Amino acid sequence: MNGKKRKVSVGLIQMACGPDMEQNLAGALEKAEIAAGQGAQILCFQELFTSLYFCDVESYDCFRLAEAVPGPTTERLQALARKRDVAIVASLFEKRAEGLYHNTVAVIDAGGEYLGKYRKMHIPDDPGYYEKFYFTPGDLGYRVFTTRYAKIGTLICWDQWYPEAARITALMGADILFYPTAIGWATAQNEEANREQFDAWQTIQRGHAIANGLHVVAVNRTGREGEMQYWGGSFVSNPLGTVLWQAPHHEEVVHVQSIDLSLTNFYRIHWPFLRDRRIESYGDLQKRFLD
Repeated sequence: MNGKKRKVSVGLIQMACGPDMEQNLAGALEKAEIAAGQGAQILCFQELFTSLYFCDVESYDCFRLAEAVPGPTTERLQALARKRDVAIVASLFEKRAEGLYHNTVAVIDAGGEYLGKYRKMHIPDDPGYYEKFYFTPGDLGYRVFTTRYAKIGTLICWDQWYPEAARITALMGADILFYPTAIGWATAQNEEANREQFDAWQTIQRGHAIANGLHVVAVNRTGREGEMQYWGGSFVSNPLGTVLWQAPHHEEVVHVQSIDLSLTNFYRIHWPFLRDRRIESYGDLQKRFLD
């Protein structure tokens, strides 16, 4: 293999959440310290990690969980970034203005600098995932952030089903795609349906890694909340779709994965999908459906 290796260590924090936001944040910070102690350079938390996944119901009371971004939680994460020299991907419920809310990722660089935010573009509305009640779709476009260790793309949960989002973020120069996630099994479902859903979730993200020739990091929550059993299964895929590591389904876990960013060049040379794209033929992708 030609080219100098570019190694970076990524910390995945998969946890169960409870109703006490301060307890959730304190637990996440404790786990982040463990990951940093194991050599993590970039940390990623799951989607909406400071609270229960409140979108399983439509309740006006849940809007009180939101905060400004940047705001109090990002300040505490910045302190951690300064202390440990880690970059951080943190999914938060953003209150942008009175009556205007987003599902947002804040990115903090090693040393504590707030680099900016990405607002979730694709907003689901399904039983157990009533996100359109809470979140306005993102209006910042797709984002790539240049951290000390790598250029990272940050997409969020439902975004992970859309190859267009992964492609655009990769074309912006991302070295790694991060997907903070909250997804699980309805407890009434049978084992076969559960298995198929998890396999589909992982497979499409591995496809993004292959199609774009880069690493994908998905960080999901675990634990039971109401009628939902979050399936954990956080994982790291290399640029050819090989799962380098996968978390268990029903346990909290802190894992640090070393990845070689130089593999992007290697795989893109040998599997030159970007070279052979026929961009002039893709205009119809801007249409909802080709009737």
